[in-house]
Amino acid sequence: MTIEPHQLNDSRIAELISDDLIIKTAEDGLDLLGNLYYQDFDSIILHEKNIIPDFFNLKTGMAGEILQKFSNYRMRLGIVGDFSHYTGKSINDFMFESNKAGQINFVKSSADALTKLSNL
Repeated sequence: MTIEPHQLNDSRIAELISDDLIIKTAEDGLDLLGNLYYQDFDSIILHEKNIIPDFFNLKTGMAGEILQKFSNYRMRLGIVGDFSHYTGKSINDFMFESNKAGQINFVKSSADALTKLSNL
């Protein structure tokens, strides 16, 4: 995994680049948050392919556990991917409401994530 730092509008954004899964468990998400928080990043960009599919199954509680910590630490998150294959009402409502609030953003590209995360 490499961290590509971005500096936009007084925001330090860490984009994580990897061919492997980065988030396999809720603990992985919390460790990542803590690590990047203490490196003075304001926001993180993760790619859907780097997150275990269970994250997107809301019944597991994994997304809620991880995203609650992001909210507590006021660390913004952009998740980049093609989410069209998620057809369940719950996950689609979850992504819609998350995007509305702006703390967690589900977007189609890194450029979209940078735009969302740099707007404070």
